Amino acid sequence: MISPAIPRSREAAFLLDFDGTLVDIAPTPEAVTVPHGLPAVLLRLRALCGDALAVISGRPIAQIDHFLPGVPFAVAGEHGIAIRHAPDEPVVRAELPALPPHWSEAADRLAEAHPGTVVERKQAGLVLHYRAAADAAGPLRAAALAWIDAGPAGFHMQPAKMAWEIKPDGIDKETAVRAVMARPPFAGRRPVYVGDDVTDEDGIRGAEALGGAGYRIPRDFDDPVAFRAWLAWLAETAPGAASWGG
Repeated sequence: MISPAIPRSREAAFLLDFDGTLVDIAPTPEAVTVPHGLPAVLLRLRALCGDALAVISGRPIAQIDHFLPGVPFAVAGEHGIAIRHAPDEPVVRAELPALPPHWSEAADRLAEAHPGTVVERKQAGLVLHYRAAADAAGPLRAAALAWIDAGPAGFHMQPAKMAWEIKPDGIDKETAVRAVMARPPFAGRRPVYVGDDVTDEDGIRGAEALGGAGYRIPRDFDDPVAFRAWLAWLAETAPGAASWGG
């Protein structure tokens, strides 16, 4: 059994990525499935940690609510652009520049020219997925960089798994980790961040800076299946605060 070094449950806060970490990567964002039993495992883990369990995702918060209704205490969506600190609180959104409308229109034309490309829209950005159109990676990247180079300031392109994401400057998963950890029930705990993508390196860095730990698939867990198995083991065998962290 994998045994990463983590704080005791009374000291730990879990901040977990969604796609490629809690669930397997799917051909399109809508096609993911939540494995049977995962919500129960996460709720057990949340109880052991005094509610200090959050999902930190590139997805909008509404999508996390759809796939994991009522499960995480806090949710940071769109890499931290939107955060809901508690289940009964409103979503707080960062004030950011509006995405130029013609970028979205150009993305649609690009997708038509490269069948298999999927355009995912977010309130403050967009993602060009090429998992089903690997040959389109180069043209999509070139187009996105050209839009940013010729467009208004305040945006950059972030590589992701089989995707290019255009997103606002100044917000990433590190800022999301810091924002979530500043509020109860997370404040004063040591964050354990787990992710699988380039964007998750920011979250790992944030967790480590706050005295916690960060892990990445497949560096520390072979795949989401292995990570889910570890979570299930942890949730079912750890006797509260007594054993975690030695």
